[in-house]
Amino acid sequence: MKRVTERQKGMPRLNAVVNHEVYQTYYKRICECETDRVFCCHQMNHLLDVARIAYIKNLEEGLGFDKELIYVAAVLHDIGKSFQYRQQIPHEIAGERIARRILDSLPTGFTFTDEEKTLICLAVRGHRRRHEHMKPIEELFYESDKRSRMCLSCMAEKKCNWNEEEKNMEIII
Repeated sequence: MKRVTERQKGMPRLNAVVNHEVYQTYYKRICECETDRVFCCHQMNHLLDVARIAYIKNLEEGLGFDKELIYVAAVLHDIGKSFQYRQQIPHEIAGERIARRILDSLPTGFTFTDEEKTLICLAVRGHRRRHEHMKPIEELFYESDKRSRMCLSCMAEKKCNWNEEEKNMEIII
């Protein structure tokens, strides 16, 4: 009997999201906006760093979130960033709308349940600022997003507008 590896199994819903026409449109806009950016960027390296950190924390803390749900929330969490750059609309608000649009239009066989969509959208909306009564998915993405930034090795760290308490001057997972 042949054993199916994780690589062979893959994450088909994640790939359906990343390859979605709407995702590709907004992802390309982010890349265009960040062409000459010296500060942290919001492209695939960052998105996957957030996913990996969130998944590790999920396992370590026994949160019980599905791996593919975490990865989908991670690739969507900054998808509204071009709206922040171009129109000063907070990216978590624009991103939640875009995420919902994508999640509601995935092809048959690649869909998420209403509960999963709610969790993903909550992660997108709640990742940016700490607030009272945060749900576990919001806390997970807030922490993972912040911990993904390596301020200690950033050439623009001195010019960054993050306050000193937010900057990652040590490696912490």
